Amino acid sequence: QVQLVESGGGLVQPGGSLRLSCAASGSIFSIYAMGWFRQVPGKQRELVAAITNGDTTAYAGSVKGRFTISRDNAAKNTVYLQMNSLKSEDTAVYYCSARRIRNDYEYWGQGTQVTVSS
Repeated sequence: QVQLVESGGGLVQPGGSLRLSCAASGSIFSIYAMGWFRQVPGKQRELVAAITNGDTTAYAGSVKGRFTISRDNAAKNTVYLQMNSLKSEDTAVYYCSARRIRNDYEYWGQGTQVTVSS
């Protein structure tokens, strides 16, 4: 089992920045990739960014160039999402997730609210 705890959400003005953190614990040796998802009421949860244990990254088109996913180089059990040039449409609950190789995302954090508003 893997436990994920997110932090760093909040209220920010359009154009501002936030950094989300996700700390993993438990069987972290089994993790192949970690990702950040977001969800707004009435819509499906969408993958925003992902990073593998080989540091390969991927981004949704809507955030490419504005968001950066990274991992703690020393501990390797913390993943960050640096969000710059935030827009109102980035408002959502953001979830950290992890998966083992050949599996779908199966471990989830509790979510953290990000609100972009003036």
